[in-house]
Amino acid sequence: MRRRSLLASIAAVAAGSGLLGLTPSTASRRIGAGDIARIEAVTALYRSVDYEIGGGALCAEVGRFAEATSVLLARADAGRWTTNLATAAAAARQLAGWTAFDASRHSDAGRHWLAAERTAVSVGDQQLAARIRYCQARQFQHLRHNHDALTTIRLAHDDLGPEATPALLAMLRGAEAASLAALGEHAAASTVLRQASSHFEDIDPAHEPDWMRFYDRGELLAQYGRVHRDLARHDRRHANSAVEWTQAAISAFGPQNVRSTVLNRIGLCSALALAGEPDQAVTAGTAVIQMGQALSSRRVRDRVRNLSRDIPQDTRHSGLADLRHTITRTFPATA
Repeated sequence: MRRRSLLASIAAVAAGSGLLGLTPSTASRRIGAGDIARIEAVTALYRSVDYEIGGGALCAEVGRFAEATSVLLARADAGRWTTNLATAAAAARQLAGWTAFDASRHSDAGRHWLAAERTAVSVGDQQLAARIRYCQARQFQHLRHNHDALTTIRLAHDDLGPEATPALLAMLRGAEAASLAALGEHAAASTVLRQASSHFEDIDPAHEPDWMRFYDRGELLAQYGRVHRDLARHDRRHANSAVEWTQAAISAFGPQNVRSTVLNRIGLCSALALAGEPDQAVTAGTAVIQMGQALSSRRVRDRVRNLSRDIPQDTRHSGLADLRHTITRTFPATA
């Protein structure tokens, strides 16, 4: 009930600002700084809910809101505020894409991100374009298209040029390391991951875009855990490191980062299974099954289902066998 009330309140703010239900004819009006500030405020409110409960509960609402901002950009008279309106619209479409991705509505996610990327590039905002391309790469990684992810990440990196900041570079290098590890390029993954850490240490929040506040130490440590899990799938000697990095990431996330915490608890279950700690893996897996059912994130459910790749079908540990069966029953591939 609290979730529904919060979403209804945000939608009411958006509607009251005239940002919903726009048509090309009704969008033909003057736009000023106050209108742009309201778009940014609604985007920030939706973003905070996405962090907490996942995109499944709000992707339709955010999608309508974001598309309305694009209609405004195309039809309204923003005068000297045109660039600001374009940036606000691109940020809204980026968030709409992320919530659609979280709900496994991949076509909608790609559509929103394409619009966001074109808008950001058209006004020369390479920082926002890099954030959007990072999101595109994360989707490619989720769908196991890691070559495409690498191409997208490297495009973002190259186009940043002098607009690069330590947080953006750390974010992109961390994602690059994850794809390299998934492709079996383990030495390169480790090298790039160290570069991400070096950039992270140079971050000054006062000189980063506001929308980069999500990127904290937990995000960096999560990439370390992810890379070491991929390394452990080829060489179990990396499994203990995968456990340690993932536990560190979980500890670093704040209480507002519910989805990120759950995703890393899923990773911890995999790491424990790879490390030969079946009892601890069962405990972690049982907890994430409950968490996955509570969050409105299809992406989380996909990740829970993928736990089975690190639990062999022929496992002789009865607890792991039961956990694997529960996962496949609770999160079937067709759900």
